[in-house]
Amino acid sequence: MPSRRAILAGLAAAGARPALGWADAGGPSWLAAGRDASGAFLLAGLDAAGDTLFRIPLPDRGHAAAAHPHAPEAVAFARRPGRFALVIDCAAGRLVQRLDAPKGRHFYGHGAFLAGGEVLATTENEMENGEGRIGLWSRTDGYARIGEIASGGIGPHEIRALPGDVLVVANGGIRTHPDNGREKLNLDSMRPSLAYVTLAGDILDEVVLPPELHRNSIRHLAVAPDGRVAFAMQWQGDVSAPVPLLGLHRRGDAPVLAEAGLAEQIAMEGYAGSVAFARDGARVAITSPRGGRLHLFDGEGTFRAALRRGDVCGVAPSRRGLVVTDGQGGVLAVEDDALASVARAPLAWDNHLVAVGA
Repeated sequence: MPSRRAILAGLAAAGARPALGWADAGGPSWLAAGRDASGAFLLAGLDAAGDTLFRIPLPDRGHAAAAHPHAPEAVAFARRPGRFALVIDCAAGRLVQRLDAPKGRHFYGHGAFLAGGEVLATTENEMENGEGRIGLWSRTDGYARIGEIASGGIGPHEIRALPGDVLVVANGGIRTHPDNGREKLNLDSMRPSLAYVTLAGDILDEVVLPPELHRNSIRHLAVAPDGRVAFAMQWQGDVSAPVPLLGLHRRGDAPVLAEAGLAEQIAMEGYAGSVAFARDGARVAITSPRGGRLHLFDGEGTFRAALRRGDVCGVAPSRRGLVVTDGQGGVLAVEDDALASVARAPLAWDNHLVAVGA
């Protein structure tokens, strides 16, 4: 793991770099992976109006990206379980570097920047024993691998950086192996958890679901301005079971598991694909491409509305609240508990919409 001295040295070195920012890439508000009409995969930048600013080719289907907090740079991750991540210069529109998972590892599709953007953290699986790992890479040193820490569980999927270089980790609890594709290898023994982990590998807090929900895989995360964490879940049992798919947590407190009414909960088909808080933290949404729905809650977990949209999945904060994307190229705003079309591209947007500068 990197020492404090190494991180500070990296920050000092970074100060000597040309001060390129996201404005040099057109000032995108969001990043999203997608597929065009020819079947080619790409990473796109979208402006505040939902229009596509740039498209950068990907060699295979993407899942999510980690946006650097200042520089016009993103790391695009392969759909899990994948073995590559691509460092992309979004201003120049070019691939800078390919990161390959270490031998015996695969990535889980997400990452996050720490230490002011000088350390990249990646979620990984140690294939031999199924234990979750967080890989640490130094941007200052050309994304050299500089260490790793335990994720606190199995199947770490999304991670988010919190103040003080603490990571909140969605340990999905599902063991996979690239040789088995997306087959889930341990459904009977799943133990999903939400873990708060320091760069030194210390677990500061942990949320474990009750035994009857041990198949409710914790997968995706959002963080409100006041530090509350929202987690989206994907049920690995009977899809007609009305299990909660949204959790809210503040460190030191018990989690709140939020649900809609019975019919709407069943209509989600046990699957929340993405989650996001509005910028003020007053609303939180989860999406279900399988159910063709967005469920909207207030910041305390009270259900407000179900909004229907086919193949909706990406969701992120916007200037006015929330914005979503779908598999037909749609970009839509959530306004007054309704969806309003903002833009449309000749693309199929993939799972996630990543806010730049969030």
